Amino acid sequence: MEQERVGPVSDAVTSDGVNLTTSGSGAVAQVKKLLFRRMLIGIKDGRFFLGVFNCMDKQGNIILQDAVEYRSTRRASPSSMEQRCLGVILIPSSCRTSCHVDCSIDEQLALLSLHQH
Repeated sequence: MEQERVGPVSDAVTSDGVNLTTSGSGAVAQVKKLLFRRMLIGIKDGRFFLGVFNCMDKQGNIILQDAVEYRSTRRASPSSMEQRCLGVILIPSSCRTSCHVDCSIDEQLALLSLHQH
């Protein structure tokens, strides 16, 4: 039996600067649907973090639980990746280059519609 969780996202800003609080409660509800899903975030120095989306604050910083860091070990070959387990991490919005969430196509389309408001 699946339980609904109420998460710590009450006010949020997307990486594009869209204030989800002022753009309607529907936008906040959409972000809340992403809570506790697997998220892959890329940052400026080329590293990637895979973890469980826990929250986003007003500045767009994201907290991931059970995070694993992946980075390229260019010494060996371009395709080899090194990983290490980190636990709970905060990723500043200023460092993010990409952000992907495991969700259905319908949910992805609904999230894209947030940028048009």
